[in-house]
Amino acid sequence: MLTLFHFLLLLGAIAGLLGLWLLYRYRQERRYRRQVYVAPAEATWAAHAPDSAQQLRFSLALVGDLGAVATDGHDPVLNLLQHWLRAAGPASGVVILGDNVYPTGIPAPNHPGRAAAERRLDIQLDAFRQYAGRVIFLSGNHDWNKGRPDGYQYLLRQEAYVLDNLPGAQYLPPKGCPGPVTVQLAEGILLVVLNTQWWVQNGPKPLGPDYGCTVSNAKEPFQQLQEILESNRHQQIVVAGHHPLYSNAMHGGKFTTKQHLFPLTAAHKKAYVPLPLLGSLFPVYRQLIGAEEDMAHPPYRKMRRRLLRVLHQFPNVIYAAGHDHNLQYFHFRQGHYLVSGSGSKTAFVQHGGKASFTHEHKGFFGLEFYRNGEVWLRTFEPNSAPADNPVAPEVFRKKLLSGFKTNVTPTAEAAPAGFGAES
Repeated sequence: MLTLFHFLLLLGAIAGLLGLWLLYRYRQERRYRRQVYVAPAEATWAAHAPDSAQQLRFSLALVGDLGAVATDGHDPVLNLLQHWLRAAGPASGVVILGDNVYPTGIPAPNHPGRAAAERRLDIQLDAFRQYAGRVIFLSGNHDWNKGRPDGYQYLLRQEAYVLDNLPGAQYLPPKGCPGPVTVQLAEGILLVVLNTQWWVQNGPKPLGPDYGCTVSNAKEPFQQLQEILESNRHQQIVVAGHHPLYSNAMHGGKFTTKQHLFPLTAAHKKAYVPLPLLGSLFPVYRQLIGAEEDMAHPPYRKMRRRLLRVLHQFPNVIYAAGHDHNLQYFHFRQGHYLVSGSGSKTAFVQHGGKASFTHEHKGFFGLEFYRNGEVWLRTFEPNSAPADNPVAPEVFRKKLLSGFKTNVTPTAEAAPAGFGAES
């Protein structure tokens, strides 16, 4: 007969074995943390590069989660981005993928954190003062006061601040609407912007013509996106939103062994108290139910499912997001999915799975569009010795598209930065 003593002994043995296994996993994990992961299918990536004889027609930088940049003028990613801006010239654009001001966006003028928030945003805006290309800001959950019920006012303040202080920039979709909004970047290159935070936001959020929005319910944006993609099959399309659709990082339900084994380190970095089983409760909750910013959370899950249902119908569309603080690339069901959220922070990202490339490192992705129709994905990371060169050696690149779609003329002149119209 199993007594209480025997039960507790068994439970202790299970906890001990689990603790030993987690400790082993922790040691293994430490070996590959912050190391570049490239899937076996992409092992020969370094042997492939754009043809030097081909002329670049448009460049697009995709930079997410800049909200914690250093304000002393020595931020490595901002310095790297300014280097990119000077090299790219006017036939280029930058999409800032949200979470532009940590921790909670732009508070009210009398708030004690207002001055610090403005400094965080000012140094980003200053980087674009002399830039002749397109600058497009998106919003993320932190810009909406981390999704709290008063977040809409935070969003409106940030949008107004950006447009007042950098008049040539765009803040999309405007007025906090869900979108989609289209921007013709150049001939044959279309950007589609969605406000993914809208679907997971608590409290008031804009909807309908009274707010200047083109949609009147939560499903209509996906119908409009389907129509946009269908009518623009002849173009090369980038869809941008803050929230990723695939991720090997925290918001995708991936946690470090340390978070399972030493959960108190989340409160204090030196609190290495092993709590097997108990320490797994919070990560398991995030994986199964999810915080509001996680893929597992019901509104996020529904938004993701509806968006993927549309995107999976259109091969070669490129979807770019931030949110997770790392660099990730997925090639899945003929689509290309990017996570470029390490503009000012880094966080754990798991190797393997569906990912073709992951790196826990600051930096951003770039897309290069060539006259022969090729589109190349490039990685840009800051150099540890910036005095020599602000750009570190490239850790991954890939040709995403091989040629022009129907009715796109390869010999057309690159469009100026202001080409096209927004819908």
